[in-house]
Amino acid sequence: MSTLLPTLLAIETSSELASCALLRGDVVLSRASSGVRTHSQSILPMVQELLAEAGATLADVDAIAYGSGPGSFTGVRTACGIAQGLAYGAKLPVVPVVTLDAMALACHQQHGAQRIVTVLDARMGEVYWAQYDYQDGLQIVAPPALSAPAGVAPQGDVAACGNGFSAYAEALAPLPCAATADAAIMPHAVQVAQLARIAFAAGQFVTAAEAQPLYLRNKIAFTSAERQEMQQAKAAAESAQ
Repeated sequence: MSTLLPTLLAIETSSELASCALLRGDVVLSRASSGVRTHSQSILPMVQELLAEAGATLADVDAIAYGSGPGSFTGVRTACGIAQGLAYGAKLPVVPVVTLDAMALACHQQHGAQRIVTVLDARMGEVYWAQYDYQDGLQIVAPPALSAPAGVAPQGDVAACGNGFSAYAEALAPLPCAATADAAIMPHAVQVAQLARIAFAAGQFVTAAEAQPLYLRNKIAFTSAERQEMQQAKAAAESAQ
């Protein structure tokens, strides 16, 4: 393993796709599970499988990354809680990564796109979206925003990705980029880990206690079931040490 590259463990549960990734040297290992109702129950076994496959423990990890949002309220809280639990027990720093950033990186990697708009289904007739330029790394053109599908307004010619293009196909159809949009690209822990390594090297990390989700939609309160799942995720991660 290269001593110059930090080892990152990443958690991403902001959508129906739950994933985790271990970035160690130039090698990336990952696991994903789609459509799981309770990501808090599926993600820790996947993390343990990853570490076992790599012959590693949390002691070999330099930082824990997580998809901080935007996305499902419970999902981003679950990722944050698990990252906090793992990081607290192992005394590791935490690196939050914006989910739309991870999607944009995936779009660049899979399609060679330079100018990218990401559109994620936010439910309730709305989407999360952002625009990027890829020039020696991701540069933000339009920061993450919550809007109706009609509010998605990319500047110039862009490549597009995200499940917003399948969830609101009719509403987004007038956009020139909609016809070639890759709706299958979703937030994934592999890109979260890759972006987190850059951020970590730049000193952009927080303590476990400081880790927070990124919300673009105000929500007054969580249901008791949501609160219970979030607490269970954090407790399970702490007890997994």
